[in-house]
Amino acid sequence: MDLSPKQIVAELNRHIIGQDEAKKAVAIALRNRYRRSQLSPEVREEVTPKNIIMKGPTGVGKTEIARRLAKLVRAPFIKVEATKYTEVGYVGKDVEGMVRDLVECAIRLVKDEKTAEVSVKATEAAEKRMLKILAEAKKADRGETAREVFEANLLDSLRKGIFDQMVIEAEVNDEPKSMELVPGGAAINLGSIFGDMLPQKKKKRKITVKEGMKLFIAEESDKLIDDDAVHDEALRRAENDGIIFIDEIDKIANKGNSGVDVSREGVQRDILPIVEGTSVMTKYGTVKTDYMLFIAAGAFHVAQVEDLLPELQGRFPVSVELSSLTKEDFVNILTKTEHSLTSQYAMLLAVDHIDLKFLPDAIEAIAEISEEINLTSEDIGARRLHTVMEYLLEDISYNAGGDYPVVTVEIDRAYVENHLRKITKDRDLKKYVL
Repeated sequence: MDLSPKQIVAELNRHIIGQDEAKKAVAIALRNRYRRSQLSPEVREEVTPKNIIMKGPTGVGKTEIARRLAKLVRAPFIKVEATKYTEVGYVGKDVEGMVRDLVECAIRLVKDEKTAEVSVKATEAAEKRMLKILAEAKKADRGETAREVFEANLLDSLRKGIFDQMVIEAEVNDEPKSMELVPGGAAINLGSIFGDMLPQKKKKRKITVKEGMKLFIAEESDKLIDDDAVHDEALRRAENDGIIFIDEIDKIANKGNSGVDVSREGVQRDILPIVEGTSVMTKYGTVKTDYMLFIAAGAFHVAQVEDLLPELQGRFPVSVELSSLTKEDFVNILTKTEHSLTSQYAMLLAVDHIDLKFLPDAIEAIAEISEEINLTSEDIGARRLHTVMEYLLEDISYNAGGDYPVVTVEIDRAYVENHLRKITKDRDLKKYVL
């Protein structure tokens, strides 16, 4: 998808408020990937992505920017936490695991695309299998009807969903469960180790027709998809389009305390070759990390970017700072983003016949309270809105339900201040704590 940086930022603006500097940085990084793909192979080898490091408090949009970016171009994307990894020689996660996880993500992405391509053929084959089972189960109802007419009627009923809840006995593939051989390590499917050396096991299950169709379509899709082609394409995408988001990178900064958490600097040293460019072995083949885009993020309240290893800092040439959210930002988050919290709660309560409406002065009050709590206690950014909204709508959510007519509930400033008195009271008392 060859979107211009301005178009990318416009797309991000639909979901994320503010943080223009960070949006601009990731938009340029994404566009540079497209530009690189248009170069000659000789020059393309020389152009590497300019990795980004984001500084800013929690809940201001660091992860969301990266996630939305990957979703925009259907790029393989994973989010990892730097604190989950340990230095080689310690018990814990190996940093190369992040690359293997990215490859697994790419496999799922490509597999989903290939499944969509063969969906028509797979559905036809699944319907034939299901038709045999239904014809056998309903043979007593056939009477004098010709077989072709009888099966055509069954197929029509199957497609209309008439048989969805009917329980049948079907033979399906027996998928062995994955086992975690090392606590915290990767789950290994023992059946997949032997691949095609052993025949696919089958087992009989009692399932509904609807569940059976899903299983049949999945099995028929697998038959039509070339796994080797999927793996090759997934590896190519992981290498050239993959995005790895490393969160909490400030937590592995040393801050000059060499005696504390001896593993911290070791983790940085282990991450360094991954970010610089190396080859990692996966079960699908070798993957090069040279052209993957790495986005690191952290609050950097205690540690600073300068506390990271100089070599690691050098691999993140683009540094952007995200600001804390203001009252205006909270108002925009509640009113201008797609699938905003206010619209989510309105849709949820509409299920129980509540027509929920937020008046402009209520939105203002919610934004004011959220900003003030973030200023007087821990700054958790937009996540504060979840706390505030849950407190605000607790009574309505609890009392809703049952077979009632539609009731319109309007939330105004007075309602907000009355129902959030408990958390605002706690906030006011903190002013007097020395």
